[in-house]
Amino acid sequence: MSIAVIYGSSMGNTEGAANMIAQKLGISDVLNIADIDAEKINFYDKLICGTSTWGSGDFQDDWDGFDFSALNLSGKTVAVFGMGDSESYSDTYCSAMGKLAQALKAAGANLVGAVSTGGYTFESSEAVEGDKFVGLALDNDNHEDLTESRIDAWLEQIKPSFS
Repeated sequence: MSIAVIYGSSMGNTEGAANMIAQKLGISDVLNIADIDAEKINFYDKLICGTSTWGSGDFQDDWDGFDFSALNLSGKTVAVFGMGDSESYSDTYCSAMGKLAQALKAAGANLVGAVSTGGYTFESSEAVEGDKFVGLALDNDNHEDLTESRIDAWLEQIKPSFS
């Protein structure tokens, strides 16, 4: 079984979270979306994908330029995480994670790892379905002190799907 952590990062925060997730799960394949294509992603059985949110809820630049049309994730387990700024961009907090989740689901992915919005302060997000984020929402701008504990709790939740 092959597992990869794939991220798009402009300032290094999402890359840092991706590396922490991979290290804690013992995953050696940590890939920057800027350096790979859909064929490479299709090779993996399971994926953890992360993106930061920019502007008014936009994808990180490298995900924005990615061609999702060639992805085939049918029957594959995928978890997503996102980096955002819950104070300055409270109305679009981690919205790119929601867009990423939708694109991966459209390619056939079975998404796991939804996280309760409890304990978060924000106005709105495209990453929320019901009372949960579609994945792990992180905020290194305002709540860096919570990043590792949130990652640890999320990994306990998704570990059975990635074993």
